[in-house]
Amino acid sequence: MNKFHEPVLLAECITGLNINKKGIYVDVTFGGGGHSREILRKISKDSKLIVFDQDQESILQNDIKDDRIIIMNKNFRYLHNCLTSIGVDKVDGIIADLGVSSHQINTSRGFSFNSRVKLDMRMNKASSLTALEVLNEYNKENLSRILKNHADFPNSQKLAEKIINYRKKSYIQYSQDLLDLFSGSFFVPKKNQFFARIFQAIRIEVNDEINSLKELLKTSLKVLNPKGRLVVISYHSIEDRIVKNFMKYGHFEPFPKKDFFGNHFRPFNLINKKPVFPNQEEQKINNRSRSAKLRIAEIKT
Repeated sequence: MNKFHEPVLLAECITGLNINKKGIYVDVTFGGGGHSREILRKISKDSKLIVFDQDQESILQNDIKDDRIIIMNKNFRYLHNCLTSIGVDKVDGIIADLGVSSHQINTSRGFSFNSRVKLDMRMNKASSLTALEVLNEYNKENLSRILKNHADFPNSQKLAEKIINYRKKSYIQYSQDLLDLFSGSFFVPKKNQFFARIFQAIRIEVNDEINSLKELLKTSLKVLNPKGRLVVISYHSIEDRIVKNFMKYGHFEPFPKKDFFGNHFRPFNLINKKPVFPNQEEQKINNRSRSAKLRIAEIKT
């Protein structure tokens, strides 16, 4: 198994996909290949697994070699166009693990606040926007927006002001700079939680993760076969709300909408009405899984 990857909720995800051995499946977050490897064990020699990863480095370091895999070095927001390009109209299951991979955390791109590295946070190294630009060039309004929308900070304006004041004196360049500028902005017992949310907000902005997720979910309605499964692991409340609402109502608001005939539009059957969490044993073995929430839905026939 890939040395830098420990798949989260592996058994639960594979069960949730309800795999047809002759089906076509998509892993939109290939990463270290843990979920993909299990899917390959379940499908036939004539089936296909299409995988997406926008991080070329992750693809190159992945050790899975299998003729049934088609690799797309693309963001999963382009799922529909990529499937069309290879002549695939419909698939039987889609799995998405929305967390930052262990490999990415261990790189020198500034995903983690536990190491002194230059702030980058791009999952796709070919992208133009970096964390440096967000922190040093965004105005107060935009900094406040990302801290509120991407990390649920109620005092986002105050935190944005701290960034503005700090960069007047010093260019924000390293992860340690972020720790220094927010020193005293948190209660000591919640230090790690506070900084995890700060880094999360910046990372989501750099990679446009919310819009990418919404594009993926909307595309799932177009490409999943009847009874096709959508399996999503999220790691924070912002993502989970989006996934929950979409699986329940077919859109991103927390209430049903009516179709042309006045019926409530609900395109999915929920396989689990409440999220599935990793058990204590998995959380102990794999620290990354602690905040994971798994939701599974099936396209109605």
